[in-house]
Amino acid sequence: MKLKIQNSDTCFSNAKKALKSITLIGFMLVLLSSCDYNRRTTGWDYAGDLIESRAYETYTENPVFKNGRTMQPPVEGTIPRGFMPYQFQKTDEDRALAAKTLVNNVENTPENIERGKVAFGIYCMQCHGEKADGQGSLYVNKKFNYPPGNLLNDKMRANPEADIYHVITVGWGIMGEHGSMIEPADRWKIAMYIKQELQK
Repeated sequence: MKLKIQNSDTCFSNAKKALKSITLIGFMLVLLSSCDYNRRTTGWDYAGDLIESRAYETYTENPVFKNGRTMQPPVEGTIPRGFMPYQFQKTDEDRALAAKTLVNNVENTPENIERGKVAFGIYCMQCHGEKADGQGSLYVNKKFNYPPGNLLNDKMRANPEADIYHVITVGWGIMGEHGSMIEPADRWKIAMYIKQELQK
């Protein structure tokens, strides 16, 4: 019986070919398993709750509350930290009185106007629109059926900054109060931005 002994070069060559084949097969498996029809995601989900929020979004319907809204006013009788109680109510009389008596103590500087623009973009623009003409994205996209106020009309142009401050604080008509969310200084800066930049 004859034994055929392969030399070490042949063994090494065969092992090298086998390794290449295994590597190629492994690469193809990884490539095929990474294919996904959704090009907007890698397919990996390391923190599902952070990507897809289970929470209700601010302006969405919410079956948990009686009024069906997600954004709720603060609990009656509570005062957010750093805020002072506001002396005026959401009435015609108090709106007129606030417009006459409130005084803006925030300095009129370019930095404060710029901060007013930023705060307007955060809190006001989605309803009132970028130009404050009442054509915000919520209304234009039919997510909000009632038209928001046009801050460029003659009545609003004639009203002082204090009137805007009051309406931001306690709300008006169907607009909810934002006084619990926006610091007093930022309310004045928003009013300054509306009067000096948007209504000019």
